[in-house]
Amino acid sequence: MIIQIIKHYIKLVIGKSDPFWHLFVFENKVNKNTWLNRRKILSSSEQSLAEKNNYEKEELYLNSDDPLVKQGYELKQKTEKYFKDLLLDKTDIRILVHVPGEIFSPGGFSLFTNFAESFEFIGVPTRILGWSDDIKRDLDDFKPNVLISSDHFKYLEKIDWDAIKKYREGNKLSIGLTASLAEYGSSPLAERLDWAKEHNIDFFYSFRDSDYVHTRKEYKPFFEVGYKILFIPFGANILHYYPVPNIKKYLDYVFLASVNKHKAQRYVKYILPIVSKYSGLIDGPGWKNANDFNFNRDRDRYVYARSKIGLNIHLEEQVDTACEVNERTFMLAACGIPQVVDDAKLLPKLFSENALFIAKTPNEYYKHFETIRVNPGIGTTRALVAQREVFEKHTTFHRANDFIRQLIKNKLV
Repeated sequence: MIIQIIKHYIKLVIGKSDPFWHLFVFENKVNKNTWLNRRKILSSSEQSLAEKNNYEKEELYLNSDDPLVKQGYELKQKTEKYFKDLLLDKTDIRILVHVPGEIFSPGGFSLFTNFAESFEFIGVPTRILGWSDDIKRDLDDFKPNVLISSDHFKYLEKIDWDAIKKYREGNKLSIGLTASLAEYGSSPLAERLDWAKEHNIDFFYSFRDSDYVHTRKEYKPFFEVGYKILFIPFGANILHYYPVPNIKKYLDYVFLASVNKHKAQRYVKYILPIVSKYSGLIDGPGWKNANDFNFNRDRDRYVYARSKIGLNIHLEEQVDTACEVNERTFMLAACGIPQVVDDAKLLPKLFSENALFIAKTPNEYYKHFETIRVNPGIGTTRALVAQREVFEKHTTFHRANDFIRQLIKNKLV
């Protein structure tokens, strides 16, 4: 602790912000009951999941007096019915999705796994290439004609490019990588584009908004050398994220998120006034009081079912530019949790005005939280809107289906 304080003051003297200090302050000022009860809450949620067949009975949904539970069930049934095997036997596409290890990238593991499941659900044969899997085996056994991975060097060094070259001698294989910029902390773009040309990369894709990508000048080099950028924005995987009936809501809030040093100041400004006063659940990789974290999407819907309010916060870039909103935005909405969120600039394009509780300032953030806490009916009204909009427009099924459409339209398969 003393060393952390000394480092903080040294950075103050030289005029640098200290994200680790902000994280230190945040974690140490969280209501102590939040950390003390964390394991008990997670264990209770895991036990509920183990009894899933008792909790998730159709009659419990249909007879629920919670409008969010009832609507969520109806929307889930309708959405899944529409997308199930939608593209079965309508395309020859077979996708191999490169998924990072949970420890290396919890966010990447969640994101790529969600999309792999969604491709498979809509009828597109899909296989996951695990972090330590032998790609030669998957190429020979599965015979994919599309491979998607990241352009991050840690992903690329996990792939046997000689095996791919040999496979391509007798098979079509279109390879797509993430379209990232040096401004995100990646290596220089020119170097990565040269590498892509050398290895016959066919296209790039982005999780960001298409208008943002096409108007930001830093993306121009992709197009200038002839690459297409496809789009597959974040969404809610409703195979895992949906309401659960008959769970008592006893948590004042829930905040499931990995530690992000780039959000440290925003944690302190926006969230700390709430979490220092009220008891809830904070969990995710990187929190010092959650060092036994384990990733479990199915358990998390039972965690959300126990919460009255969902807290959400974005990066400064997501607030300043209409580039994207995080996955959590869609997950909370799908689970039927009234959501307090900062004003990410893309939100008005994705949700109607009365779907979320959007705060432009820390003071507004706290006021929104208190409004829902004191008047839960107001929270329910907006959560119903957000939930409907996610199920109707923003599931990973929608994203997967559109991605396949883009592959075909751009003649990449």
